[in-house]
Amino acid sequence: MNFFRTMISAAALTAALAAPSLAATKPEAVVATYADVAEAIYTDSLNTAKKLQTAIDAFLAKPTEDTLKAARTAWKAARVPYQQSEGYRFGNAAVDDWEGRVNAWPLDEGLIDYVDKSYGDSSDENPAYVANVIANKEIQVGKDKVDASKINVELIDSLQEAGGVESNVAIGYHAIEFLLWGQDLNGTDKGAGDRKASDYDTANCTNGNCDRRRDYLKAATDLLVKDLEDMSASWGKDGEARKDVTGKEANEGLATILTGIGSLSYGELAGERIKLGLILHDPEEEHDCFSDNTHNSHFYDEQGMIAIYKGSYKATDGKVTEGASLAAYAKEKAPKEAAAVEAAFAKADAALTTLKKRADSGKEAYDQMIGEGNAEGNKVVQDVVDGLVGQARAVEALVAALGLKIEIEGSDSLDNPSAVK
Repeated sequence: MNFFRTMISAAALTAALAAPSLAATKPEAVVATYADVAEAIYTDSLNTAKKLQTAIDAFLAKPTEDTLKAARTAWKAARVPYQQSEGYRFGNAAVDDWEGRVNAWPLDEGLIDYVDKSYGDSSDENPAYVANVIANKEIQVGKDKVDASKINVELIDSLQEAGGVESNVAIGYHAIEFLLWGQDLNGTDKGAGDRKASDYDTANCTNGNCDRRRDYLKAATDLLVKDLEDMSASWGKDGEARKDVTGKEANEGLATILTGIGSLSYGELAGERIKLGLILHDPEEEHDCFSDNTHNSHFYDEQGMIAIYKGSYKATDGKVTEGASLAAYAKEKAPKEAAAVEAAFAKADAALTTLKKRADSGKEAYDQMIGEGNAEGNKVVQDVVDGLVGQARAVEALVAALGLKIEIEGSDSLDNPSAVK
């Protein structure tokens, strides 16, 4: 009897080793982790936006250079988790339809506040180019007159893309950035915007309308928090965004993840945000142009894509959200292509780390790196473009190996540079 039991045990062990692993990564679990990571990132973005709100309230209560510096620091900190969310833009309608509310750029800042004479006084494309809501209690938008006597959330929300013009950005991170820093008038020379705290000091007001400027900054910050509350909830247990992606057929869910990584890598980040500015040598094409924070925005876009692919996100408070990952699934189903994706991520990350270190060290800001005639700086930025393009190509190869189909967003800057003007 003992011998017989031993034989059965040996046979069972052999069969177990030969059978497919019960721990194999399931696509449904990968998609569930994708949603969990989204909720964690947007909640982190919300929490840091609330800290920004607190810092801005403190600045408005006592507008000094020190409290303005603290508000600027909080703005930069709030960008860290938000930029890591951008891999969710493509393939998720709930995010893409909403994203322009919080991260639209570039913006015609003359819609909001005073600008330097070099900005110009009109635009054929934008009738509200110098509307200056802060200085005017009534503004003209196309054929319509807008009552701007009271600056509040409702007013600035109504002015987003006023007249159907995308560069009329009245709300979101970049509107707040402009209000904190002002215009960066340095071109591709050293220096960011240099707005003074006294622009918000009603007792010692500079540049006029300090009371209305205060109202605008407060309204824009409160609206940003509200918008992030909505998106965090959308990825929660019963949220629209979560239900949409987890309700898809498993392979369609995987395709959504890879669409986001591929499109952000290629058309959006490598193309529209980086290569376009490098071709034109134009600091106006710099993503965080008022604060000289662009190097961080690009860097954290990459960190977000890595987090999505590896199914693991560490929030700014140290909390880790992780689970079944696309990386693990890819290694099981297409090990060769998965290895290529990992290598491509590493190369792009290294290039972006070099760019970030160059800017953080004070050697050269991003807008200086893209300046005409700066061969060394241009190469640092081009290496980032090349790394991101390679990353997108590796994703495409993985998609094919997994038998999926996706469409990656393109960019004239990469696909037809002769058309860029």
